[in-house]
Amino acid sequence: MKILVTGTEGYLGSLLPPLLIARGHEVIGLDTGFYKVGWLYNGTDITAKTLNKDIRNIIPEDLEGVDAIVHMAELSNDPAGQLAPHITYEINHLGSVRLANLAKTMGVRRFIYMSSCSVYGVASEGDVTEESPVNPQTAYAECKTLVERDIKPLANDDFSPTFMRNATAFGASPRMRFDIVLNNLAGLAWTTKEIKMTSDGTPWRPLVHALDICKAIVCTLEAPRDIVHNQVFNVGDTANNYRVKEIAEIIADTFPGCKLTFGNNGSDNRSYRVSFEKINSILPGFKCDWNAQTGAKQLLDLFSKIDMTEDTFLFRGFTRLKQLEYLIRTQQIDKNFFWNKQ
Repeated sequence: MKILVTGTEGYLGSLLPPLLIARGHEVIGLDTGFYKVGWLYNGTDITAKTLNKDIRNIIPEDLEGVDAIVHMAELSNDPAGQLAPHITYEINHLGSVRLANLAKTMGVRRFIYMSSCSVYGVASEGDVTEESPVNPQTAYAECKTLVERDIKPLANDDFSPTFMRNATAFGASPRMRFDIVLNNLAGLAWTTKEIKMTSDGTPWRPLVHALDICKAIVCTLEAPRDIVHNQVFNVGDTANNYRVKEIAEIIADTFPGCKLTFGNNGSDNRSYRVSFEKINSILPGFKCDWNAQTGAKQLLDLFSKIDMTEDTFLFRGFTRLKQLEYLIRTQQIDKNFFWNKQ
């Protein structure tokens, strides 16, 4: 199968292609290169040939001969989305829907869209399922719901989309991110030996390791079409729903000498527990291999091996908002987030 992976220079995108190539697939990549500087360690033997291109500029020729697309190249996370909401909608919503329409026109048979459990926003009653109402709280989450809404009607006998609502990712990646909760807390524990929570940590968050997300993608690509056709899957494991305070406690217990304190209720009102029964019961071959404890230990071992410093932890390339603000401030990208000619 010839597979186009968008976002191959990102946190997940750097992990997925080697897995697909090892299984005999031909993989090509596409990435605009905003986070190219964020390389924490040499953790992959092979990478996909990647076209340096914005998804808004994809043309039909870029999709010739492609059997499947895994689309994850968007402005990722809530702070980056709020930096310029109108551009977030242009890229994440309109750009993604345009890509799906172009894929259908070019005969791409499978389209896997990286959505997010953040579409649930605030959910107070029980574990939300794929059938639960969405309640997005940010531009980033709103765009995920709009893309799902607009791509689902494109499905037919020749075009089969699947929507993966990922839990909050964690774990090591060569293109590391320290702006997601478990990774951030692990970085603080390693560099400062102290975690000062500004909130009481009571909100719920579902977590999923980056490699388990990649595993779900591989299983979806290789599953019989009728199982995944136009389906929404929450990606994770129900056992990996944690209160934020529990995540902090796991990190503090894993990293020697780490002091942990809590504050009052924070301003972030997002809280939701998620059911992952659907993906674990019907997607062949899928089961999460990681939890918060094993993920924390993985990061402790990695930080020890590379002797990670505080300067590295705080480097802009590992935090989406910092890097985008830097590119804007230095006028490397324009007001529409296109690269300026140097």
